[in-house]
This record gives sequence, structure tokens and C-alpha cells, in this order.
Amino acid sequence: MTASAPQPKYVQQDQPDGVPPLELTGERTLPDVPEENYWFQRHLVVYEWIARQTHGLKVIDMASGEGYGADVIASSAREVVGVEANPDAFAHSVARYPRVRFERSLVETYSEPADAVSFLQTIEHVQNPDEVLENFKKSAPLAFVSTPNVKTLAPEGEERSGNPWHVFEYQLHEFRELCERHYDEVEVLGLYHARKLLVHEQAIRVGWDWLHPKLKITKPFYAWFIPAMNVRDFVLRPADERALDFVAVCRNR
Repeated sequence: MTASAPQPKYVQQDQPDGVPPLELTGERTLPDVPEENYWFQRHLVVYEWIARQTHGLKVIDMASGEGYGADVIASSAREVVGVEANPDAFAHSVARYPRVRFERSLVETYSEPADAVSFLQTIEHVQNPDEVLENFKKSAPLAFVSTPNVKTLAPEGEERSGNPWHVFEYQLHEFRELCERHYDEVEVLGLYHARKLLVHEQAIRVGWDWLHPKLKITKPFYAWFIPAMNVRDFVLRPADERALDFVAVCRNR
């Protein structure tokens, strides 16, 4: 039996002095990793949208990961608390984002008074989503919760994406029903490709994935294209089954 080739390691580049870089493992997305830029921008656009909704509020960013999202919200919020259990991610975020207060704790139990909670791209990772949402209600009457759409994340013909970090991957009706079990008002938005990502999506439908290997331009094209993506290449609008991600705005009266 031939040993499989080792997978390349991707580590954050150009970190400030005293900030330990994180390695990309697939559990969370990271800034400053060019190969990860598509996923980073896909997350960042939602954080920027939440920042516009929470101007002047106190926000708890649950499962804050590397910390960039909490820092984006802090650009307009009155106060932001980032809650992260992973010791490496926690140490990195404390060192890199001084305007955010970070707490090392579990999303199932951490609670303090706030105006809103954000919980992005993580509910698919937890064993007990109902318990988690009930805990968020102890802190704030407003929650922003996002998750990938299994219908667009999973390979064609498969029921799951194969991501080993995901416990359960949601269809639109499943995600809506989960949120509605805990909140009085739930609005679900969808994230979609726009601008050059929409053009790329359309090109794939007409044979781009057949053409670029024939032209031997795959590596140089994607070496340019992936780092060139930005938040303007995504758009939020009311969700349907074609969404990339679902973003629920959950309120209790």
C-alpha cells in the first residue's frame, strides 16, 4: 500500500508582533491565509452586515474563533465580548484584537446581559443546538445565527458535505424550525454569489471546469482569482433553497 501524500499546511501570514499565527484546520475560517480567502470573505460579509445592525449595542460573539468577526462588530457596537473555548484561538484573539473583551468559555453555558448575540457558522458543529439557543436567550432578546445550506454545500448526489467538524447540516426548513422553537420572530436571509463570483458560477455551468485544464491555466487563474475575492462578491437577500448560507435574525418580544 502506498502512503498518501501529506496535505499542505496553511498558516496565517504576516501576523503582528506577539500574535501567534493559527493553522487552518477546517474547523474555523481564518484571515491572512490566501488559499482560504473565499471562505473568509463569505463569513466576513455577514459580520459586516451584523455590525451595521448593532450600532451602539452590546454584542456577545459566541464561538468567536480567530476573533476577526468580533472585531468587525466592535467597529460600531458599544461593547463586544468574544466567547471562545479553543485555547489556541483564544490566545490568538486576545493578543490580536484589543478592543474586544474575550472570555474562554462554552457557548452552552456562557451568559451575561447584552443587547444581541451573534453565532455564525457554528450551530452545525454542536451536539445540542436547542440547549445552545436557549442559553443565548439568557443574555439577549436578539440573536444572529448562521449556518451553511446543506443543499449547496454537499457534493451533488450526497446528503452531507463530509466536513468532519459538522454534527448536523441544515436545509432551510430545518434551520427555520430550529430557530422558531426558541424565538418569537424569525427572519431567514440567504447569502448568494454576486459580481465576479456570480460570473464564475455561470461559467462553470457552461463548461469552465472542462476548459481551464485544457488551456493549462488552472493554477495561475485561481492563484489570482481566489485572493481577489471580497465582500462585494456576495449578497444577502431573503432565503430560498439555492442559498449558500442561511442567516437567521431571531427576536423575542
